[in-house]
Amino acid sequence: MTGVLIRNARLLDPVRHTDELGDVLVVGETIAALGPPATLSAADGVEIIDGGAGRLWVMPGLVDLHVHLREPGEEYKEDIESGSRAAAAGGFTTIVAMANTKPVADNAEVIRYVLERGRSVGLCRVLPVGAVTMGQAGETLAPFGELKAAGAVALSDDGHWLASSRLCRSALEYAQDFCLGLHMHAEDPGLSAGGLMHEGAVSTGLGLRGIPGAAEDVAVARDLILAEATGGRLHICHVSTARSVELIRAAKARGVRVTAEATPHHFTLTDEAVVGFDPNTKMRPPLRGVADRQAVIAGLADGTIDAIATDHAPHSTIEKDAPYEEAANGIIGLQTALPLALALWRAGGLSLLNMVERLTTGPLGVLGMTCPGLARGAPADLAILDPECTFDLTAAALMSKSKNSPFVGWQLKGAVETTLLGGRATYRRHESK
Repeated sequence: MTGVLIRNARLLDPVRHTDELGDVLVVGETIAALGPPATLSAADGVEIIDGGAGRLWVMPGLVDLHVHLREPGEEYKEDIESGSRAAAAGGFTTIVAMANTKPVADNAEVIRYVLERGRSVGLCRVLPVGAVTMGQAGETLAPFGELKAAGAVALSDDGHWLASSRLCRSALEYAQDFCLGLHMHAEDPGLSAGGLMHEGAVSTGLGLRGIPGAAEDVAVARDLILAEATGGRLHICHVSTARSVELIRAAKARGVRVTAEATPHHFTLTDEAVVGFDPNTKMRPPLRGVADRQAVIAGLADGTIDAIATDHAPHSTIEKDAPYEEAANGIIGLQTALPLALALWRAGGLSLLNMVERLTTGPLGVLGMTCPGLARGAPADLAILDPECTFDLTAAALMSKSKNSPFVGWQLKGAVETTLLGGRATYRRHESK
């Protein structure tokens, strides 16, 4: 008999909304039993993890809705293996791979490749997203049925807004036939063209051309109107403005089928971080102002925003070690998401179970999937963490091929000790040192 017994740990179950001390016994690929502290016994061959009367926390494995793995086509930045290693180190057992690969995931062949490669690596569940339009060019709809049959869990032209309202309407209607949601990058390019950071006092002081919040707000408003008109499933990626949060909140109240995500960098940083011109503070959408950050946090707290997603976007030094104007947009985030979410909880931004929900049940719900939580018979996809472990984040500790994070050099609190995927350890902190 092989398995794992986690004894006397703090168990956080977002499905049953419970927070209590207890034991978890994993046998094979599933949770075999749960019980009060120090009540479960282990047979020979079962690994015992001492939770230290709640020193360690156990929660369902984390789920990231928005990851760029760069494979196929740009493996020098990241590949499915290195991205999966980073995910496991961050406590993630499921990640959703975006479609902007080279070639674009607008056909069954690429979707199947990503699925099969993820299974072969075996460090986390890799779920592919199909493109909305061929080549993500915004002109001709991709074959949604073919993509769904191959294994796509959603559709997105992430990085490109569907500027054609007629095409967006058709996509929302067509996607319903296959029970797929449209994950939209909400940015009106006519308003954002040439922008390098958030438009405001900081951009003026730095002499950088700004991207107004209205570029996102206009796109969100249009998309919500079309989702309401068609009944289609709309998901707004990386929400960053106060007005967008308001629009989504009002749409949900009207019954529009809309969900949303926010990134750790948008609820942690503001445009003040750009002072100093660190290219790792350059991203799309850009870091916004204080009021926007506060609105995003409020949206996460009240459920307007359903999920925390990293928008993990690896870039090598070729793209990032450049003047701010020329540097690529995007940062990595798989290994920093959990400690940054814990920092938000400690600051009173949202409750502990809400934080866990936004990293587990929330993202799965966006995909139309359910999380069984911590229950007997459930798959043993678990994140075990030490919330009090403080560490200095170094580039060497990042599992990604690319190291483009503004949080390198930060002292973070909260480290994943072990990640289990189907009962098998895919990451152990003591083995990574």
